Amino acid sequence: MTVSGNKVCFMTGATGGLGSELALSIARQGYSVFFTWNASRLKAEKTLEKIRRISPESDMIRCDIAKPKEIQQAFNAFLEKFSRLDLLLASASNFYRTGLPDVSETEWDNLVDTNLKGTFFTMQEAVKIMRNQSFVSRIITMTDVSADLVWRHFAPYTVSKAGIQHLVKIFAREFAPQVLVNAIAPGTITSNADLQRDEHSVEEKKLIEKIPLQRLGNPLDISRAVLFLLESDYITGQIISIDGGRVLG
Repeated sequence: MTVSGNKVCFMTGATGGLGSELALSIARQGYSVFFTWNASRLKAEKTLEKIRRISPESDMIRCDIAKPKEIQQAFNAFLEKFSRLDLLLASASNFYRTGLPDVSETEWDNLVDTNLKGTFFTMQEAVKIMRNQSFVSRIITMTDVSADLVWRHFAPYTVSKAGIQHLVKIFAREFAPQVLVNAIAPGTITSNADLQRDEHSVEEKKLIEKIPLQRLGNPLDISRAVLFLLESDYITGQIISIDGGRVLG
């Protein structure tokens, strides 16, 4: 078990483009990062290698967060290594089109079980630790601007994200003041933030036309919001949209 005294983050969804950047950003703040991975060991190992350059005690474990038993096993492994939990960053998510009226039960389960059920049971395991600590800890979930919009062809996905936003309010009320619980709702995020407008694809140009600030978001926009919540001690139960005004319609 680590005795370094570093703050510790348990994170899901750290191997994607945005997730990896968030994990690195948290490590730079002095956190040890323990993250789950499921689909790609290679991506996970590359992410861990980058994080350990900053935070050597960081680690990872394979976990399908759609399965509560695996979530419990991941937290058991976490507690064997770390003696505290300062932050849960629940970022794991599935995302793909599912057109009505042809959504299959398999598609529904894949999206809702990972995005909503997985987030719920991850939060539940985290607060079992956090509520017994002598200091204030934080939960930050990743939802989506689509939870407040009506998107065609994405019903299971948007329902799952709307459910997460309600979970944030439930957990925030239940575990205050010991645990601060908030969510970030990104708009469309791109890793090609330096592209000029005329360099974007036709689909991206159509999206930009719907955004009042006239650009796509980038990982830095999201990591700044995470760091803001890490520094704030009077915010809980809130959904912070980082979408360039997209939710305004």
